[in-house]
Amino acid sequence: MRKVSVFIFSLAFLLAFQVGSAFADSKLDETVDKLIGIDYDYGGTSTSGFDCSGFTGYVFKKLGIDLPRISRDQATKGKKVARDSLRAGDLVFFNTSGSGISHVGIYVGDNKFAHSSSSKGVRISGMNDSYYAKRYVTARRVMDAETYQEVATVPDVVDETTAPE
Repeated sequence: MRKVSVFIFSLAFLLAFQVGSAFADSKLDETVDKLIGIDYDYGGTSTSGFDCSGFTGYVFKKLGIDLPRISRDQATKGKKVARDSLRAGDLVFFNTSGSGISHVGIYVGDNKFAHSSSSKGVRISGMNDSYYAKRYVTARRVMDAETYQEVATVPDVVDETTAPE
């Protein structure tokens, strides 16, 4: 019985790693994931602390794209995108101060965005969360099609057991 249990455990372990490799993250996902949990810091632009536009600027710089320093200026870059046409990597803007664009995040798919929240630091929030849904202003696409394919999509995973030589 012990041999059967070890075999089943080993098989489950191997399958878990195979399945895990089939769900690779994009460069955008990997970059954002490393920053989740970093504290908010007004004016912050580094891993010691970010404000919202410092966070978006840092992520995009890692992906080879320069953005202006503040959210209001970031909202003038790229091209406007309808909310129902968002794709991973689009910048999403909010009016959290009552006086125009004052917050920015990065759309990550599945109706969610990554941002540096003044109360909770770098995190993922829902576009439909009541606070953000009523403060949404606009979105901008700052990545061209080639950059999008390179950094915001998951690369094809080659199955080495069936790949031609």
